[in-house]
Amino acid sequence: MKKATWQRVAAAVLMAVMLLGVAGCSKGGDGDVIQFTMFGAMPQPEINDDNEIMNLIAEKVGAKVKETWLTGQTAAEAIGTIIAGGDYPDFIDGGEAMMALYDEGVLVPWDDYLEKYPNLKALFTDEEWDALRQDDGKIYWANQFQNNYGENRATTHNDEAFWIQVRVLEWAGYPEINTLDEYYDVLTRYAEANPTMADGTKVIPYTMLCDDWRYFCIENAPQFLDGYPNDGSVIVDKENLKIVDYNTTPTAKRYFTKLNEEYKKGTIDIEFATQTYDEYIAKLSTGAVLGMCDQWWDFYGTVNDTFKQQGLDLLGCNYVPLGLTIDEGMDNRWHTYGDTLNVSSGIAVTTSCKDPDAAFKFMNDILDQEIHDLRFWGIKDVDYLVDEDGMFYKTPEMRMQWADKSYQASHRCLYAYFPQWRGTSRDGKNAMMPEEQTSEFFSDLAEPLRKCFEAYGANNYPDMIGSVVEENAPWFPMYSYSNAMTTATPGGVAWTKMGEVKHEWLPRIVMADDFEAAWEQYMAAYNAVNPQDFLSEMQEELDRRAS
Repeated sequence: MKKATWQRVAAAVLMAVMLLGVAGCSKGGDGDVIQFTMFGAMPQPEINDDNEIMNLIAEKVGAKVKETWLTGQTAAEAIGTIIAGGDYPDFIDGGEAMMALYDEGVLVPWDDYLEKYPNLKALFTDEEWDALRQDDGKIYWANQFQNNYGENRATTHNDEAFWIQVRVLEWAGYPEINTLDEYYDVLTRYAEANPTMADGTKVIPYTMLCDDWRYFCIENAPQFLDGYPNDGSVIVDKENLKIVDYNTTPTAKRYFTKLNEEYKKGTIDIEFATQTYDEYIAKLSTGAVLGMCDQWWDFYGTVNDTFKQQGLDLLGCNYVPLGLTIDEGMDNRWHTYGDTLNVSSGIAVTTSCKDPDAAFKFMNDILDQEIHDLRFWGIKDVDYLVDEDGMFYKTPEMRMQWADKSYQASHRCLYAYFPQWRGTSRDGKNAMMPEEQTSEFFSDLAEPLRKCFEAYGANNYPDMIGSVVEENAPWFPMYSYSNAMTTATPGGVAWTKMGEVKHEWLPRIVMADDFEAAWEQYMAAYNAVNPQDFLSEMQEELDRRAS
Protein backbone atom coordinates (compact mmCIF):
# COMPACT_ATOMS: atom_id res chain seq x y z
CA MET A 1 0.00 0.00 0.00
CA LYS A 2 1.33 3.45 -0.90
CA LYS A 3 2.41 5.83 1.84
CA ALA A 4 -0.32 8.35 0.98
CA THR A 5 -2.94 5.62 1.23
CA TRP A 6 -1.65 4.54 4.64
CA GLN A 7 -1.78 8.15 5.77
CA ARG A 8 -5.39 8.47 4.67
CA VAL A 9 -6.32 5.25 6.42
CA ALA A 10 -4.58 6.35 9.60
CA ALA A 11 -6.32 9.70 9.45
CA ALA A 12 -9.66 8.03 8.93
CA VAL A 13 -9.13 5.76 11.94
CA LEU A 14 -8.07 8.73 14.05
CA MET A 15 -11.13 10.67 12.99
CA ALA A 16 -13.39 7.75 13.84
CA VAL A 17 -11.82 7.45 17.29
CA MET A 18 -12.19 11.17 17.89
CA LEU A 19 -15.81 11.18 16.90
CA LEU A 20 -16.64 8.26 19.14
CA GLY A 21 -15.58 10.50 21.96
CA VAL A 22 -17.53 13.59 20.93
CA ALA A 23 -20.82 12.38 19.47
CA GLY A 24 -24.08 13.21 21.26
CA CYS A 25 -25.22 15.91 23.68
CA SER A 26 -25.29 15.30 27.41
CA LYS A 27 -25.73 16.87 30.81
CA GLY A 28 -23.19 16.45 33.52
CA GLY A 29 -20.02 17.88 34.87
CA ASP A 30 -21.37 21.42 34.85
CA GLY A 31 -24.66 21.06 36.68
CA ASP A 32 -27.50 21.79 34.30
CA VAL A 33 -25.28 22.87 31.41
CA ILE A 34 -26.00 20.90 28.25
CA GLN A 35 -22.82 19.79 26.50
CA PHE A 36 -23.02 19.58 22.74
CA THR A 37 -20.47 18.41 20.21
CA MET A 38 -19.62 19.90 16.85
CA PHE A 39 -17.42 18.87 13.93
CA GLY A 40 -16.26 21.34 11.30
CA ALA A 41 -14.74 20.06 8.07
CA MET A 42 -12.10 22.76 8.01
CA PRO A 43 -8.88 23.32 9.99
CA GLN A 44 -9.25 25.55 13.04
CA PRO A 45 -7.38 25.87 16.30
CA GLU A 46 -9.04 24.08 19.21
CA ILE A 47 -9.69 25.80 22.52
CA ASN A 48 -9.20 24.39 26.00
CA ASP A 49 -12.02 22.55 27.75
CA ASP A 50 -11.83 25.08 30.58
CA ASN A 51 -11.90 28.09 28.24
CA GLU A 52 -13.05 31.08 30.29
CA ILE A 53 -15.44 32.71 27.82
CA MET A 54 -16.89 29.37 26.76
CA ASN A 55 -17.75 28.66 30.38
CA LEU A 56 -19.09 32.17 30.93
CA ILE A 57 -21.37 31.79 27.90
CA ALA A 58 -22.45 28.39 29.25
CA GLU A 59 -23.47 29.99 32.55
CA LYS A 60 -25.63 32.48 30.68
CA VAL A 61 -27.25 30.22 28.06
CA GLY A 62 -27.09 26.83 29.77
CA ALA A 63 -25.07 25.06 27.07
CA LYS A 64 -21.59 24.71 25.64
CA VAL A 65 -20.10 23.05 22.57
CA LYS A 66 -16.98 20.92 22.27
CA GLU A 67 -15.70 21.75 18.79
CA THR A 68 -13.55 19.35 16.78
CA TRP A 69 -11.93 20.33 13.50
CA LEU A 70 -10.56 18.78 10.33
CA THR A 71 -7.06 17.37 10.57
CA GLY A 72 -5.12 15.09 8.24
CA GLN A 73 -7.98 14.60 5.77
CA THR A 74 -9.94 16.37 3.10
CA ALA A 75 -13.46 17.50 3.94
CA ALA A 76 -14.92 14.76 1.74
CA GLU A 77 -12.78 12.09 3.44
CA ALA A 78 -13.72 13.28 6.93
CA ILE A 79 -17.44 13.41 6.20
CA GLY A 80 -17.20 10.02 4.47
CA THR A 81 -15.60 8.59 7.61
CA ILE A 82 -18.38 10.00 9.78
CA ILE A 83 -21.09 8.64 7.49
CA ALA A 84 -19.44 5.22 7.36
CA GLY A 85 -19.30 5.09 11.16
CA GLY A 86 -22.85 6.34 11.58
CA ASP A 87 -21.91 8.25 14.73
CA TYR A 88 -22.57 11.96 14.33
CA PRO A 89 -21.85 15.01 16.49
CA ASP A 90 -24.75 17.26 17.51
CA PHE A 91 -23.70 20.05 15.13
CA ILE A 92 -21.84 19.70 11.88
CA ASP A 93 -20.51 21.87 9.08
CA GLY A 94 -19.44 19.57 6.29
CA GLY A 95 -18.11 22.29 4.01
CA GLU A 96 -18.13 21.07 0.42
CA ALA A 97 -19.57 17.72 1.58
CA MET A 98 -22.88 19.05 3.00
CA MET A 99 -24.93 17.39 0.28
CA ALA A 100 -23.54 14.00 1.25
CA LEU A 101 -24.98 14.52 4.74
CA TYR A 102 -28.29 15.64 3.28
CA ASP A 103 -28.45 12.64 0.96
CA GLU A 104 -27.77 10.39 3.96
CA GLY A 105 -30.84 11.82 5.73
CA VAL A 106 -28.99 12.66 8.94
CA LEU A 107 -29.80 16.39 9.24
CA VAL A 108 -32.63 17.93 11.25
CA PRO A 109 -34.92 20.38 9.38
CA TRP A 110 -34.88 23.95 10.67
CA ASP A 111 -38.45 24.72 9.62
CA ASP A 112 -40.17 23.84 12.91
CA TYR A 113 -37.74 25.97 14.93
CA LEU A 114 -37.37 29.24 13.04
CA GLU A 115 -40.59 30.83 14.29
CA LYS A 116 -39.73 29.75 17.84
CA TYR A 117 -36.27 31.32 17.80
CA PRO A 118 -36.39 34.90 16.48
CA ASN A 119 -32.64 35.54 16.50
CA LEU A 120 -32.19 32.69 14.05
CA LYS A 121 -35.15 33.74 11.95
CA ALA A 122 -33.74 37.26 11.67
CA LEU A 123 -30.54 36.03 10.00
CA PHE A 124 -32.23 35.99 6.59
CA THR A 125 -35.27 37.33 4.79
CA ASP A 126 -38.06 34.92 3.88
CA GLU A 127 -36.75 34.91 0.32
CA GLU A 128 -33.25 34.05 1.51
CA TRP A 129 -34.52 31.27 3.76
CA ASP A 130 -36.40 29.90 0.76
CA ALA A 131 -33.15 29.87 -1.21
CA LEU A 132 -31.72 27.53 1.46
CA ARG A 133 -34.46 24.93 0.93
CA GLN A 134 -33.45 21.59 -0.50
CA ASP A 135 -35.33 19.44 -3.01
CA ASP A 136 -37.76 18.23 -0.35
CA GLY A 137 -38.74 21.83 0.42
CA LYS A 138 -37.06 21.97 3.84
CA ILE A 139 -34.12 23.88 5.30
CA TYR A 140 -31.27 21.84 6.77
CA TRP A 141 -28.47 24.33 7.31
CA ALA A 142 -27.73 28.03 7.42
CA ASN A 143 -24.60 29.79 6.28
CA GLN A 144 -22.98 31.50 9.22
CA PHE A 145 -21.21 34.40 7.54
CA GLN A 146 -21.72 37.58 5.53
CA ASN A 147 -24.79 38.70 7.46
CA ASN A 148 -24.89 42.40 8.28
CA TYR A 149 -27.04 43.81 11.06
CA GLY A 150 -27.75 47.49 10.61
CA GLU A 151 -25.08 49.54 8.86
CA ASN A 152 -22.33 47.71 6.99
CA ARG A 153 -19.06 48.53 8.80
CA ALA A 154 -16.65 46.53 6.64
CA THR A 155 -12.99 47.51 6.91
CA THR A 156 -11.50 44.25 5.65
CA HIS A 157 -11.46 42.71 2.19
CA ASN A 158 -12.87 39.34 3.19
CA ASP A 159 -12.48 38.03 -0.35
CA GLU A 160 -9.81 36.89 -2.78
CA ALA A 161 -6.98 39.08 -4.07
CA PHE A 162 -3.39 39.19 -5.10
CA TRP A 163 -1.75 40.16 -1.80
CA ILE A 164 1.53 41.97 -1.30
CA GLN A 165 3.53 42.94 1.78
CA VAL A 166 3.52 46.64 2.60
CA ARG A 167 7.31 46.67 2.95
CA VAL A 168 7.56 45.85 -0.76
CA LEU A 169 5.31 48.76 -1.65
CA GLU A 170 7.19 51.15 0.64
CA TRP A 171 10.54 50.07 -0.86
CA ALA A 172 9.18 50.65 -4.37
CA GLY A 173 7.79 54.11 -3.49
CA TYR A 174 4.12 53.04 -3.33
CA PRO A 175 3.64 52.55 -7.08
CA GLU A 176 0.36 51.96 -8.87
CA ILE A 177 0.11 48.23 -9.55
CA ASN A 178 -2.77 47.21 -11.78
CA THR A 179 -1.57 44.26 -13.87
CA LEU A 180 0.14 40.92 -13.41
CA ASP A 181 3.28 42.19 -15.12
CA GLU A 182 3.56 45.13 -12.71
CA TYR A 183 2.86 42.90 -9.71
CA TYR A 184 5.50 40.28 -10.46
CA ASP A 185 7.98 42.95 -11.53
CA VAL A 186 7.93 44.66 -8.13
CA LEU A 187 8.11 41.34 -6.26
CA THR A 188 11.12 40.27 -8.31
CA ARG A 189 12.94 43.57 -7.94
CA TYR A 190 12.40 43.66 -4.20
CA ALA A 191 13.61 40.08 -3.75
CA GLU A 192 16.74 40.78 -5.80
CA ALA A 193 17.53 43.81 -3.64
CA ASN A 194 16.51 42.12 -0.36
CA PRO A 195 17.17 38.38 -0.76
CA THR A 196 16.86 37.52 2.96
CA MET A 197 15.06 38.53 6.12
CA ALA A 198 17.06 40.13 8.95
CA ASP A 199 17.46 36.68 10.54
CA GLY A 200 18.83 35.18 7.32
CA THR A 201 15.58 33.53 6.17
CA LYS A 202 15.45 33.44 2.37
CA VAL A 203 12.76 35.65 0.85
CA ILE A 204 10.11 33.93 -1.31
CA PRO A 205 8.71 36.39 -3.86
CA TYR A 206 5.49 34.45 -4.51
CA THR A 207 3.90 31.22 -3.37
CA MET A 208 0.69 29.37 -4.22
CA LEU A 209 -1.56 26.89 -2.48
CA CYS A 210 -2.81 23.83 -4.36
CA ASP A 211 -3.82 21.68 -1.38
CA ASP A 212 -7.22 19.92 -1.56
CA TRP A 213 -10.14 22.31 -2.27
CA ARG A 214 -7.89 25.30 -1.69
CA TYR A 215 -6.44 24.95 -5.16
CA PHE A 216 -8.77 27.89 -5.94
CA CYS A 217 -5.67 29.90 -4.99
CA ILE A 218 -4.14 28.92 -8.31
CA GLU A 219 -7.10 28.25 -10.57
CA ASN A 220 -9.82 30.91 -10.40
CA ALA A 221 -7.90 34.17 -10.86
CA PRO A 222 -8.86 34.42 -14.59
CA GLN A 223 -12.43 35.41 -13.73
CA PHE A 224 -11.16 38.34 -11.65
CA LEU A 225 -8.46 39.31 -14.13
CA ASP A 226 -11.21 39.74 -16.74
CA GLY A 227 -13.09 42.07 -14.39
CA TYR A 228 -15.81 39.70 -13.17
CA PRO A 229 -16.93 39.13 -9.56
CA ASN A 230 -16.48 35.95 -7.58
CA ASP A 231 -19.14 33.63 -8.98
CA GLY A 232 -16.56 31.00 -8.17
CA SER A 233 -17.10 28.36 -10.80
CA VAL A 234 -18.05 30.34 -13.90
CA ILE A 235 -18.20 33.79 -15.42
CA VAL A 236 -21.64 35.27 -15.98
CA ASP A 237 -21.86 37.50 -19.05
CA LYS A 238 -24.43 39.99 -17.69
CA GLU A 239 -25.26 41.55 -21.04
CA ASN A 240 -26.19 38.28 -22.69
CA LEU A 241 -27.01 36.27 -19.54
CA LYS A 242 -24.66 33.53 -20.65
CA ILE A 243 -22.38 31.22 -18.70
CA VAL A 244 -18.73 31.47 -19.71
CA ASP A 245 -16.05 28.94 -18.74
CA TYR A 246 -13.17 30.98 -17.29
CA ASN A 247 -10.86 27.96 -17.54
CA THR A 248 -10.66 28.24 -21.32
CA THR A 249 -10.67 31.99 -21.95
CA PRO A 250 -7.70 33.75 -23.60
CA THR A 251 -7.06 35.38 -20.22
CA ALA A 252 -6.74 31.98 -18.56
CA LYS A 253 -3.98 31.00 -20.97
CA ARG A 254 -2.25 34.38 -20.52
CA TYR A 255 -2.40 34.01 -16.74
CA PHE A 256 -0.89 30.53 -16.70
CA THR A 257 1.69 31.54 -19.28
CA LYS A 258 2.75 34.28 -16.87
CA LEU A 259 2.92 31.85 -13.93
CA ASN A 260 5.07 29.51 -16.04
CA GLU A 261 7.41 32.36 -16.94
CA GLU A 262 7.73 33.48 -13.33
CA TYR A 263 8.34 29.92 -12.14
CA LYS A 264 11.18 29.53 -14.62
CA LYS A 265 12.64 32.85 -13.40
CA GLY A 266 12.59 31.64 -9.79
CA THR A 267 9.93 34.10 -8.66
CA ILE A 268 7.49 31.36 -7.64
CA ASP A 269 8.15 29.09 -4.68
CA ILE A 270 9.57 25.76 -5.90
CA GLU A 271 7.56 23.95 -3.18
CA PHE A 272 4.18 25.39 -4.16
CA ALA A 273 2.87 22.21 -5.80
CA THR A 274 3.43 19.92 -2.82
CA GLN A 275 3.02 22.10 0.28
CA THR A 276 0.09 21.40 2.58
CA TYR A 277 -2.16 24.10 3.96
CA ASP A 278 -0.39 23.93 7.33
CA GLU A 279 3.01 24.25 5.64
CA TYR A 280 1.73 27.17 3.60
CA ILE A 281 0.44 29.01 6.69
CA ALA A 282 3.69 28.31 8.53
CA LYS A 283 5.64 29.72 5.59
CA LEU A 284 3.51 32.89 5.43
CA SER A 285 3.88 33.29 9.20
CA THR A 286 7.66 33.66 8.88
CA GLY A 287 7.16 36.91 6.99
CA ALA A 288 9.38 35.64 4.17
CA VAL A 289 6.62 35.36 1.52
CA LEU A 290 6.17 38.64 -0.33
CA GLY A 291 2.96 37.82 -2.18
CA MET A 292 0.29 35.25 -2.98
CA CYS A 293 -3.26 34.95 -4.30
CA ASP A 294 -5.71 33.84 -1.64
CA GLN A 295 -8.89 34.57 0.26
CA TRP A 296 -8.42 36.86 3.28
CA TRP A 297 -10.24 34.45 5.59
CA ASP A 298 -7.89 31.65 4.57
CA PHE A 299 -4.81 33.15 6.22
CA TYR A 300 -5.37 36.37 8.16
CA GLY A 301 -6.35 35.03 11.60
CA THR A 302 -3.28 32.88 12.11
CA VAL A 303 -0.79 34.87 10.08
CA ASN A 304 -1.68 38.37 11.28
CA ASP A 305 -1.72 37.28 14.93
CA THR A 306 1.72 35.71 14.48
CA PHE A 307 3.05 38.89 12.86
CA LYS A 308 1.79 40.92 15.82
CA GLN A 309 3.27 38.53 18.38
CA GLN A 310 6.67 38.39 16.67
CA GLY A 311 6.88 42.07 15.74
CA LEU A 312 6.85 41.28 12.03
CA ASP A 313 3.99 43.74 11.51
CA LEU A 314 6.38 46.51 12.60
CA LEU A 315 8.73 45.38 9.80
CA GLY A 316 6.04 45.77 7.15
CA CYS A 317 5.18 42.10 6.65
CA ASN A 318 1.39 42.62 6.70
CA TYR A 319 -0.40 42.00 3.40
CA VAL A 320 -2.65 44.38 1.47
CA PRO A 321 -4.85 43.41 -1.49
CA LEU A 322 -4.45 44.53 -5.09
CA GLY A 323 -7.27 44.47 -7.63
CA LEU A 324 -5.26 43.26 -10.61
CA THR A 325 -6.71 42.90 -14.11
CA ILE A 326 -5.19 41.29 -17.17
CA ASP A 327 -4.82 44.61 -18.97
CA GLU A 328 -4.43 48.21 -17.87
CA GLY A 329 -7.56 50.36 -17.61
CA MET A 330 -10.08 47.61 -16.78
CA ASP A 331 -12.60 47.81 -13.92
CA ASN A 332 -12.05 45.22 -11.23
CA ARG A 333 -14.66 43.42 -9.10
CA TRP A 334 -12.47 41.57 -6.63
CA HIS A 335 -14.35 43.02 -3.65
CA THR A 336 -17.97 42.05 -3.07
CA TYR A 337 -20.10 44.77 -1.51
CA GLY A 338 -23.15 43.71 0.46
CA ASP A 339 -24.13 40.34 1.86
CA THR A 340 -23.34 37.10 0.04
CA LEU A 341 -25.70 34.19 0.58
CA ASN A 342 -23.89 30.88 0.10
CA VAL A 343 -26.60 28.23 0.13
CA SER A 344 -24.27 25.28 -0.45
CA SER A 345 -22.97 24.85 3.09
CA GLY A 346 -23.41 25.94 6.69
CA ILE A 347 -24.07 24.81 10.23
CA ALA A 348 -26.53 21.95 10.72
CA VAL A 349 -28.02 19.88 13.55
CA THR A 350 -27.79 16.11 13.12
CA THR A 351 -30.32 13.44 13.95
CA SER A 352 -27.89 12.10 16.57
CA CYS A 353 -28.59 15.14 18.72
CA LYS A 354 -30.73 14.00 21.66
CA ASP A 355 -32.28 17.45 22.15
CA PRO A 356 -32.53 19.31 18.84
CA ASP A 357 -34.73 21.99 20.38
CA ALA A 358 -31.94 22.82 22.84
CA ALA A 359 -29.47 22.86 19.95
CA PHE A 360 -31.50 25.45 18.04
CA LYS A 361 -32.02 27.41 21.25
CA PHE A 362 -28.24 27.51 21.74
CA MET A 363 -27.69 28.96 18.25
CA ASN A 364 -30.44 31.49 18.92
CA ASP A 365 -29.06 32.49 22.32
CA ILE A 366 -25.49 33.09 21.18
CA LEU A 367 -26.85 35.70 18.76
CA ASP A 368 -28.10 37.82 21.68
CA GLN A 369 -26.05 41.00 21.74
CA GLU A 370 -24.53 40.33 25.17
CA ILE A 371 -23.34 36.88 24.10
CA HIS A 372 -22.25 38.09 20.66
CA ASP A 373 -20.08 40.73 22.37
CA LEU A 374 -18.52 38.04 24.56
CA ARG A 375 -17.71 35.95 21.49
CA PHE A 376 -16.06 38.66 19.43
CA TRP A 377 -15.09 41.48 21.81
CA GLY A 378 -14.42 39.43 24.94
CA ILE A 379 -15.00 40.42 28.55
CA LYS A 380 -15.52 44.09 29.42
CA ASP A 381 -12.59 45.60 31.36
CA VAL A 382 -10.49 42.54 30.53
CA ASP A 383 -10.47 42.43 26.72
CA TYR A 384 -11.95 45.87 25.96
CA LEU A 385 -12.98 49.11 27.62
CA VAL A 386 -15.95 51.43 27.12
CA ASP A 387 -15.51 55.20 26.88
CA GLU A 388 -17.89 57.88 28.15
CA ASP A 389 -19.79 57.80 24.86
CA GLY A 390 -20.36 54.06 25.08
CA MET A 391 -17.79 53.19 22.40
CA PHE A 392 -15.77 49.99 22.76
CA TYR A 393 -12.01 50.15 22.46
CA LYS A 394 -8.90 48.11 23.31
CA THR A 395 -5.57 49.14 24.71
CA PRO A 396 -2.38 48.07 22.91
CA GLU A 397 -1.83 45.53 25.67
CA MET A 398 -5.32 44.11 25.17
CA ARG A 399 -4.78 43.80 21.43
CA MET A 400 -1.49 41.99 21.93
CA GLN A 401 -3.05 39.67 24.48
CA TRP A 402 -6.02 38.93 22.17
CA ALA A 403 -3.56 37.84 19.46
CA ASP A 404 -1.63 35.48 21.74
CA LYS A 405 -2.22 31.81 20.86
CA SER A 406 -2.17 30.54 24.46
CA TYR A 407 -4.59 33.28 25.51
CA GLN A 408 -6.88 32.38 22.64
CA ALA A 409 -6.93 28.74 23.71
CA SER A 410 -7.66 29.50 27.36
CA HIS A 411 -9.85 32.58 27.05
CA ARG A 412 -11.33 33.34 23.59
CA CYS A 413 -14.42 31.49 22.40
CA LEU A 414 -15.64 32.80 19.07
CA TYR A 415 -17.87 29.89 18.15
CA ALA A 416 -16.59 30.96 14.75
CA TYR A 417 -18.60 28.48 12.67
CA PHE A 418 -21.90 29.19 14.38
CA PRO A 419 -24.28 31.95 13.21
CA GLN A 420 -22.92 35.46 13.68
CA TRP A 421 -23.47 39.06 12.68
CA ARG A 422 -21.26 41.66 11.10
CA GLY A 423 -22.28 45.29 10.81
CA THR A 424 -23.55 47.45 13.68
CA SER A 425 -24.38 46.43 17.24
CA ARG A 426 -27.94 46.76 18.48
CA ASP A 427 -26.74 49.74 20.53
CA GLY A 428 -26.45 51.63 17.22
CA LYS A 429 -22.88 52.68 18.02
CA ASN A 430 -20.41 49.86 18.07
CA ALA A 431 -19.44 47.35 15.42
CA MET A 432 -20.32 43.70 15.86
CA MET A 433 -16.66 42.82 15.24
CA PRO A 434 -13.65 44.69 16.69
CA GLU A 435 -11.94 44.79 13.31
CA GLU A 436 -14.91 46.70 11.90
CA GLN A 437 -14.84 49.36 14.64
CA THR A 438 -13.31 52.27 12.68
CA SER A 439 -11.36 53.69 15.61
CA GLU A 440 -10.22 50.24 16.67
CA PHE A 441 -9.24 49.32 13.12
CA PHE A 442 -6.93 52.31 12.81
CA SER A 443 -5.55 51.98 16.33
CA ASP A 444 -4.57 48.40 15.60
CA LEU A 445 -2.68 49.19 12.41
CA ALA A 446 1.07 48.79 12.60
CA GLU A 447 2.94 51.88 11.42
CA PRO A 448 4.08 50.44 8.05
CA LEU A 449 0.48 49.43 7.27
CA ARG A 450 -0.80 52.85 8.31
CA LYS A 451 1.75 54.56 6.06
CA CYS A 452 0.68 52.34 3.17
CA PHE A 453 -2.98 53.28 3.54
CA GLU A 454 -2.06 56.95 3.72
CA ALA A 455 0.15 56.71 0.64
CA TYR A 456 -2.69 55.29 -1.44
CA GLY A 457 -5.40 57.49 0.09
CA ALA A 458 -7.14 54.41 1.52
CA ASN A 459 -9.16 54.22 4.72
CA ASN A 460 -9.43 50.42 4.74
CA TYR A 461 -8.69 47.26 2.77
CA PRO A 462 -11.62 47.64 0.32
CA ASP A 463 -10.28 51.08 -0.59
CA MET A 464 -6.91 49.49 -1.36
CA ILE A 465 -8.41 47.08 -3.86
CA GLY A 466 -10.62 49.73 -5.52
CA SER A 467 -13.37 47.52 -6.90
CA VAL A 468 -16.49 48.72 -8.67
CA VAL A 469 -19.28 49.37 -6.17
CA GLU A 470 -22.45 47.68 -7.38
CA GLU A 471 -25.35 45.61 -6.15
CA ASN A 472 -25.01 41.88 -6.44
CA ALA A 473 -26.94 40.37 -9.32
CA PRO A 474 -29.88 38.07 -8.43
CA TRP A 475 -27.91 35.01 -9.48
CA PHE A 476 -24.80 35.87 -7.43
CA PRO A 477 -22.92 33.81 -6.40
CA MET A 478 -23.19 30.91 -8.82
CA TYR A 479 -20.85 28.85 -6.65
CA SER A 480 -23.73 28.44 -4.21
CA TYR A 481 -25.20 26.13 -6.84
CA SER A 482 -22.09 24.42 -8.20
CA ASN A 483 -20.74 23.67 -4.69
CA ALA A 484 -23.91 21.69 -3.97
CA MET A 485 -23.69 19.58 -7.12
CA THR A 486 -23.44 15.83 -6.75
CA THR A 487 -22.64 13.04 -9.17
CA ALA A 488 -26.37 12.36 -9.53
CA THR A 489 -26.40 14.47 -12.71
CA PRO A 490 -24.13 14.58 -15.78
CA GLY A 491 -23.21 18.16 -14.86
CA GLY A 492 -22.24 17.10 -11.35
CA VAL A 493 -20.10 14.27 -12.70
CA ALA A 494 -18.38 16.67 -15.07
CA TRP A 495 -17.87 19.21 -12.27
CA THR A 496 -16.14 16.61 -10.11
CA LYS A 497 -13.91 15.45 -12.96
CA MET A 498 -13.10 19.02 -14.01
CA GLY A 499 -11.80 19.64 -10.51
CA GLU A 500 -9.70 16.51 -10.60
CA VAL A 501 -8.18 17.47 -13.95
CA LYS A 502 -7.38 21.01 -12.83
CA HIS A 503 -5.95 19.82 -9.53
CA GLU A 504 -3.61 17.50 -11.43
CA TRP A 505 -2.69 19.64 -14.40
CA LEU A 506 -2.45 23.25 -13.26
CA PRO A 507 0.69 22.78 -11.14
CA ARG A 508 2.18 20.79 -14.02
CA ILE A 509 1.66 23.51 -16.60
CA VAL A 510 3.12 26.12 -14.24
CA MET A 511 6.28 23.99 -13.93
CA ALA A 512 6.37 22.77 -17.54
CA ASP A 513 9.54 23.15 -19.63
CA ASP A 514 7.37 23.35 -22.75
CA PHE A 515 4.33 25.39 -21.75
CA GLU A 516 2.49 25.17 -25.09
CA ALA A 517 2.73 21.38 -25.19
CA ALA A 518 1.61 21.09 -21.56
CA TRP A 519 -1.31 23.47 -22.15
CA GLU A 520 -2.50 21.41 -25.11
CA GLN A 521 -2.34 18.24 -23.02
CA TYR A 522 -4.21 19.95 -20.21
CA MET A 523 -6.95 21.20 -22.55
CA ALA A 524 -7.31 17.73 -24.06
CA ALA A 525 -7.69 16.18 -20.60
CA TYR A 526 -10.10 18.95 -19.56
CA ASN A 527 -12.34 18.64 -22.63
CA ALA A 528 -12.38 14.85 -22.28
CA VAL A 529 -14.47 15.07 -19.07
CA ASN A 530 -17.35 16.86 -20.84
CA PRO A 531 -17.30 20.30 -19.17
CA GLN A 532 -20.22 21.26 -21.39
CA ASP A 533 -22.48 19.06 -19.25
CA PHE A 534 -21.57 21.21 -16.26
CA LEU A 535 -21.88 24.47 -18.17
CA SER A 536 -25.30 23.50 -19.49
CA GLU A 537 -26.63 22.83 -15.99
CA MET A 538 -25.13 26.10 -14.77
CA GLN A 539 -26.87 27.88 -17.65
CA GLU A 540 -30.18 26.34 -16.60
CA GLU A 541 -29.63 27.56 -13.05
CA LEU A 542 -28.67 31.03 -14.28
CA ASP A 543 -31.84 31.20 -16.36
CA ARG A 544 -33.87 30.20 -13.31
CA ARG A 545 -32.25 32.75 -11.01
CA ALA A 546 -32.41 35.54 -13.55
CA SER A 547 -36.09 35.02 -14.37
